[in-house]
Amino acid sequence: MDKAKNKPTTKTASATKKKAARGETSTAPRPKVQIQEGSTIKDVAGRFKIKPKDLVDHLLARSYDVSASDLVDEGLLRTISDIIKVDLEMVSLEEDIRKLAYQLEDSLVPRPPVVTIMGHVDHGKTTLLDAIRSSHLTEKETGGITQHIGAYRAKYKNRYITFIDTPGHEAFTQLRARGAQVTDIVILVVAADDGIMPQTKEAISHAQAARVPIIVAINKIDKPEANPERVKQQLAKEGLIVEEWGGKTISVEISAKDKKNIDELLEMILLLGDILELKSNPYVPSQGVILESRLDAQKGPVATVIIQLGTLTAGQAFICGQTYGKARALFDEFGHPVKEAGPSVPVEVLGFNDVPPAGTFFQVVPGGDIARRISEFRIARAKKETPEKPVPLTLEDLFKKIEKGQTKELTIIVKADVNGSVEVLKDLLPTLSTDQVKINVLQASTGNVTEADVILASATGAIIIGYNVKVPAKIQDIAKNEKVEIRLYKIIYQLTDDLKKAVAGMLEPVIKETYLGRAVVKKIFNITKVGTVLGCQVIDGKIVRNAEAKVIRDSQLVYQTRVSSLKHLKENVNEVKKDAECGLGLEKSQDIQPGDIIEVFVWEKVRPA
Repeated sequence: MDKAKNKPTTKTASATKKKAARGETSTAPRPKVQIQEGSTIKDVAGRFKIKPKDLVDHLLARSYDVSASDLVDEGLLRTISDIIKVDLEMVSLEEDIRKLAYQLEDSLVPRPPVVTIMGHVDHGKTTLLDAIRSSHLTEKETGGITQHIGAYRAKYKNRYITFIDTPGHEAFTQLRARGAQVTDIVILVVAADDGIMPQTKEAISHAQAARVPIIVAINKIDKPEANPERVKQQLAKEGLIVEEWGGKTISVEISAKDKKNIDELLEMILLLGDILELKSNPYVPSQGVILESRLDAQKGPVATVIIQLGTLTAGQAFICGQTYGKARALFDEFGHPVKEAGPSVPVEVLGFNDVPPAGTFFQVVPGGDIARRISEFRIARAKKETPEKPVPLTLEDLFKKIEKGQTKELTIIVKADVNGSVEVLKDLLPTLSTDQVKINVLQASTGNVTEADVILASATGAIIIGYNVKVPAKIQDIAKNEKVEIRLYKIIYQLTDDLKKAVAGMLEPVIKETYLGRAVVKKIFNITKVGTVLGCQVIDGKIVRNAEAKVIRDSQLVYQTRVSSLKHLKENVNEVKKDAECGLGLEKSQDIQPGDIIEVFVWEKVRPA
């Protein structure tokens, strides 16, 4: 897999070898060389024309108990770099294969386009898939597909098209979030009698975020109330201007039910595929992406793989994230065994040692032993370190990015209570852009913030702006785990002021409600000259004197006040922790009942980073 341009000359290699043997140092900048993940000490020694035994001896002298056949990990890599005076960098097996595949330009050949069908519920996605299946399957079979593997191929004019039957927009984005760009083209299905709907807008946002070209299939033109022109007008408002209106978006008017213009749609897919110049190298070790996986009672762990590079054949060993195996058998979408699968071909693979996650890269390796050892290496590495995940840009750190001279795009997902507010914000926010920061509204829709919104924000680095909407507790937890910032507003000028200040680097500190703890009211005491004292038990966190307090009954806020006094065992205290009992006084204590929850918090200013 090593590239010739990275190999040192014989003279340089000889000098490197002699210096390594003498342990000499040099003040000259070290050359940088990439080493493929899974390389052994013997492989690295051979790369630099050093005897494996000499390199092992140097490592033994540095207290490494190794042999020439051992895999090189990050620790060994740094030590070997010092020994041979070369800065070695480890690249993943999959990355190295991809780089090699596209460097060998003479080996690149055209491949079929891979298509995902998306759109609003009931607009005809399934009917369209069925119409294509029944007319253009790669193989005729009574009763259609007997085994669903999440993808299938259609044949039109002696050319193939691969269709991915995704379960939803979220799955599409989750694959992309894991770095697996599987889809070449998105078919957006819009009903001619219904027009653009919320899920249609979601689909557009997901496709645009992935930078995947869109072909619009305007479906149900057989209906009397169909109005394709209205659909085209709505598409224009979403930034998709069809070709006949002078835009770049291909649109086809179809009836999936009557199978009308299905061939024209397939023609447009192939045409766009030709424009995109989709190519692959079928001669490198095969690589693909896991579309879906499961544990089968009879077959064991199985997964659908869509091949992207090389040609997978039965019997080959492979590595797949932290799992590995040997392709014991390959099956097509009919459940028929096949001997091989080339680029853009979906195939079900048997032989995994465990169920791999969707979106994981699948990579063929020379043998089962190396596959197992790479798997063990990845598992050990994962235990030592937490994988870095891109953190979405927040308003607080935006100016810090600008100061470094980096022009940034602030991507926003807008959620509002009514459609009128959505349209206003969608048009208004981009006008707040500056020379340093472009504000891009990725998606704007009505309703409370959903899990799908958070997933999209996480995958694209967006922040979520909510106007007169709520964020359920479950969604807040998901956003926290995904490190997605959600900002809620009730007044539009506050929203726009925050964005203006953010892009100008003058964002004011955010006043944040910080939760401290909760107590349940057990008894209520009315004491002369003192007032009402609540006998409570702390059930979570801690209760702090002078903290803000909420009185909650049946999960509903009754009123808000402040903790005026706090006692534990007749002593005045500043705080009482979980499971302890306390006497609690509130500034306002009207309408208190046993069983009420007292939730305490403090207001904090969070300053920009």
